[in-house]
Amino acid sequence: MGEEQRQGRSVFQQRQEELEKYEFMMGTSRGRLAVTLDLLTEALVLVGQHEVYCRSARAPEQPPMDIRLINEGLGQAKELIQSVMEELRAQREQRATE
Repeated sequence: MGEEQRQGRSVFQQRQEELEKYEFMMGTSRGRLAVTLDLLTEALVLVGQHEVYCRSARAPEQPPMDIRLINEGLGQAKELIQSVMEELRAQREQRATE
């Protein structure tokens, strides 16, 4: 699908199959969080690829500060989402044992 076709479409339209699959397997909330994790992972991969080619003249052994900050923020977002998914799973398991 071209970029022009993707623009203007919601994530629910663009990722419909993925959302349906994960929501069926995990429930609506956890399924949407799983797709969100996939999106963040894809973004991290793209940032990582950019990091390889984009180097600072002052510190060529490291990527520029903006790339490092983006990478850090995406990683932190993934960590928070994973903690929410674990909490939801624990709550579901606790309800099942009651």
